[in-house]
Order: sequence, then C-alpha cells, then structure tokens
Amino acid sequence: MKLLRLVGATLALGLLGPAQLADAHRDGPTVTRDYLASDAVIANQERGFYHHTETHYRADGSDYVPLNLETLRGFRTQESITQILRVFYLEKFASIDKLDPAYLALIRADFRTARAAGVKVLVRFAYAQPVGWPPTIPYGDAPVQRVVKHINQLAPILRENADVIAVVQSGFVGLWGEGYYTDHFSDPADPSKVSDQNWADRRAVVMALLKALPRDLMVQVRTPYMKQRMLGLPTGTEGALTADQAYDGSPAARIGHHNDCFLASPDDFGTYLSDPIELDKDFVAQDTNYVPEGGETCALNSPRSDWDSAAAEMARLHFSYLNTDYHPDVLGSWGSNITTAKQKLGYRLSLVRGTYTSTTRPGGAVKIGLELRNDGWAAPYHRRQVQLVFQGDKHSYRVNLPADPRLWAAGTTTTLKATVHAPLAPGRYRLLLNLADPAPRLQSSTYNPIYAVQLANTGTWQPATGYNDLGQEVTVTSD
Repeated sequence: MKLLRLVGATLALGLLGPAQLADAHRDGPTVTRDYLASDAVIANQERGFYHHTETHYRADGSDYVPLNLETLRGFRTQESITQILRVFYLEKFASIDKLDPAYLALIRADFRTARAAGVKVLVRFAYAQPVGWPPTIPYGDAPVQRVVKHINQLAPILRENADVIAVVQSGFVGLWGEGYYTDHFSDPADPSKVSDQNWADRRAVVMALLKALPRDLMVQVRTPYMKQRMLGLPTGTEGALTADQAYDGSPAARIGHHNDCFLASPDDFGTYLSDPIELDKDFVAQDTNYVPEGGETCALNSPRSDWDSAAAEMARLHFSYLNTDYHPDVLGSWGSNITTAKQKLGYRLSLVRGTYTSTTRPGGAVKIGLELRNDGWAAPYHRRQVQLVFQGDKHSYRVNLPADPRLWAAGTTTTLKATVHAPLAPGRYRLLLNLADPAPRLQSSTYNPIYAVQLANTGTWQPATGYNDLGQEVTVTSD
C-alpha cells in the first residue's frame, strides 16, 4: 500500500457540534453520516479480561512449559481475550547471578508464540511461590544486587519484544513477585516492617526495570504506596499525575498499578494503606487517567464484591484488565453482568458522527470531522497511530493524522477535525480509519487486522485489513 505524504494537514481536538463540523467544510461539497453503535464484545488489544499463565525453571532446568500457539489463538478467536499474564519464575537463579542462555531462548520463543497468536503479554518475573500455607522462611527470592543483574540480562529480550508487551509488572520481590513475603526487601519474620534501606532496594528494582524497557512501556506496582514511597509523592489527588506530566517519560508517568486482591476487603487485603482509605483511591483514580490499572479479584466479599460496587469502582479507577480465571466465586456472582465487564474494561471507542468532503481535485483538500466516543472505563494507555485511508480499486493511500487516542478519556466524546490532501490519481476512494499499533512489524498485512483497534460500530470493521470503514467515498475528479 502506498503511503501518501501528509502536506499542510491540520488537526484539532475538541467538542464541536454538527453545525460547526459542517461549517468547517464550506470549501467544498460535504456529507454528514451518523453511525450505529454495536454491543458486541470486541477483541481489541491491551484491554479486557486476561488468562493467567505461568512457567518455572527449577535448579535442573525442568518445568518450563512453553506457550501453546493454538491455545492462545483460541483465547482470542473463541473468547475475544487478547492478553495473557505470563509469570516467569526464576527459581534456579535466586542464588545465581547469570541467567542460562537456554532459559533466555525459551522466553524469546514464548514472545514469538504470543505474536503469532495475536495476543499481548502482561509480564511478571518472580523467584518463588509458597509450597504451603502459611508460607515459611526462607521464601526464596533474590537480593537486590542479583535482581538488577537479572534485569540487565533480560533487557535485550524485553526491548526486542516490546511490540507484544502490554505492560511489565514490577515483580521480582517476594512470593509471586507481589512484594510482601520476601527474604531481602523487608523483615522476613514480619513482612510489614520495611526499612528505609528496604525501600531503597525496592526502588532500585523498579528503576532498573524502567531503564531496561523502551520509553513507551510502563511498569505496574502492587500498591499505590509503593509508587508514592519510591517517588516521594503524597497520597490523594495531590500526588497523582496531571495532564501536563502524562507521557513525559518520567518515572511517575511510567508507573501504573495492579491490584491483585480487588474487592476482597475494605482495604483490598492491604492494597490501600492511607487513612482514610479513600485518599489512596483518589490517588489511583487520578493517576489512572494516564497509566494502566488492572488486577484480579481474590475473595468473595459481599456487598463490596457484588456487581454494582465492582462496576462503580472499576469505572472510578479506570480498570483496563482483569483476570478471567480468578476468583471464580466473585466473577460468578456477577452473572450476566460479566458481559458488560467484557465490553467496558479498558477503552471502547466508537464512531458517533462524521462529516466529509465528498468531491475534490487531485491534491485538493479533503476535510473530515469525526466524533468518537469512549464508552470504556479507561483510555488506551499505549500510543496508537491514527491513519486516514483512501481505499481505491487500484491504489490505496494512508495518511498519518497527529492524533493521540491516549487522550480520548473514558466517558467522553472527542472530535477529530483534519484537513488532508487527496490522492493525485483521479477516481473514487472509500474512506477508512486505521488505529494501528505503532510497532512497524505489527502494521503488516499479517498483523494489522489483529493488532489494530476495531471500533464498536455496526458494519464498519474490515477484518481483512484491520481498517474501520467510514461508509463514505471521496471522488477525485480528473480536472
């Protein structure tokens, strides 16, 4: 497909009415079209429910179970689930500085499988699981110096496969990588006692991860206090990200949240530590306008874990993802409302109305005005490349638009207004919108239909290309 260079294009975002949109196209004939929303569950990336997967690497190199291509494809095609949590357990290396080349090769192979299956990966590394309950000392994790060495060895793999990594959870510290029962980062006999040096060591792990990852990838921590303590932030809205700080590459802009005891108790089993608890929730609610939040439920706790309470909190805290495998009693208690969760976790973008230039000359101005609604609980937390596509019988052209879907906030309607230059070849061109993954290899004809965003409208999706059909043609005249 030929890429048409964008020359003299303009774009504005705002809340414009239909009359204003039509007025913006007074330079040529225009057509206005309304779109029908769909209630389908859509298999879009970096949002929705996930499946839990984990693998191990014992002292003798055993127990690594590779990802299965057909299983992952089934998640996406049969369940509309496009992401997995992959916990890589490093049991062998808790006492060894150097990771085995064979182990690194297995991780690389897993990422290749995920890409081929069309799913993305929520990544976590950990050293140990409990062998019984309650857990016993030693727990089995590694000291900070060794953890940082391991992160440095993993960095090339994480960078090579950043296109299929949704987010990296901070991991490494404690049982399951959740930061509590640990031999080295708190008092093993009383994990609630975390010294200043322990906090410095925990911060070193997170900073090493941020350094190992590309600038656009984020890290999630297990509790809001972890972010607050590591970065010297107060709790409440005061300490959370502002619009001016969002996506600036700083640690604050790259650290999100995962709550793996969502709804389990008033403080979610120690997830929230502020007094009152609402201060930490206010912090997360503001922060997650710009960083990802997700997790899993872990105990039935009516009425807090009931649907009405859960839905209100997922909306407030901008949940992008949730574990579909756990806890079955909590998810089962939601009944048919589980479909609403499948629809609303993360972003849910749909076309409302469009106004278009219908006829122009070669190289002439084509003006578009699109109203897009986000009915999900969160904005996209990864960049997207927004492209207007002129699809002709013989040639097609893509034009990059300077829009950022990360700013299309939950519960809002955004108007995208742009002027682009028409193709030079006369003919009739169908207009389409492509919300592509920014990774070049995921924009190929093989991957774009899987990794591009499908809008929640009826009759607009082109499954063969990954484009959204705007239902409008532009005629480029021969004169």
